[in-house]
Amino acid sequence: MTVRRVEFTVALCAVAAGAGTLAGASGRTWARAQVNVGGPVAAAPVELTGDDLAPTAFAMGLAGLAALAAVLATRGPVRRALGGVVALFGLAALVGVWRGTRAASLQEAAADRATAGGAVDNLHLLAQWPALAAAGALLLAAAGACTLVRGAAWPAMGGRYDRHSAPGAARSSDPAELWKSLDTGADPTVDPGSAEEPGAAAVSGRTDHENPKEP
Repeated sequence: MTVRRVEFTVALCAVAAGAGTLAGASGRTWARAQVNVGGPVAAAPVELTGDDLAPTAFAMGLAGLAALAAVLATRGPVRRALGGVVALFGLAALVGVWRGTRAASLQEAAADRATAGGAVDNLHLLAQWPALAAAGALLLAAAGACTLVRGAAWPAMGGRYDRHSAPGAARSSDPAELWKSLDTGADPTVDPGSAEEPGAAAVSGRTDHENPKEP
């Protein structure tokens, strides 16, 4: 496996891990609070998830997973452009996590989430899930930046079959025909004419031996 293919594999894994971490952490509880309504009524508990506090993080996680297939299928400048987009996904998610976990944002989200009006009390942040989401956002941004810088040099999907392609080749460029060749055990990278040349040369040699030219 070449260095470029290793880089490509690592970048794809990083995009998948970062985007998956963002999407998974967003569904967890990020903060808890109580709303005191006054009087003899007990305080109402409130739980805030990542979707409540940072909906952008979940959306960017899903977008990163969708972009993974596009990065895998493209090449050259298009892949580099996609890398820049993925990096922006990660940065947008990171900003969303930061904004959603500020004290003012937590107070506002808890008040909106409460089913009864009252004062928000005992508000505390469960830091492990926002931290995990931030780590996923950073990983997604780093993978996108790496793709932006190095993506044009990475191999494309099925690129190992391109090394024998040349103008005037007799092979079919239809993907369906290539799959049929693979199913029958044939190598689609070999020019069909090259397989006939050794036999043709042998027949020509026998003919020349059996029918020597007159002096």
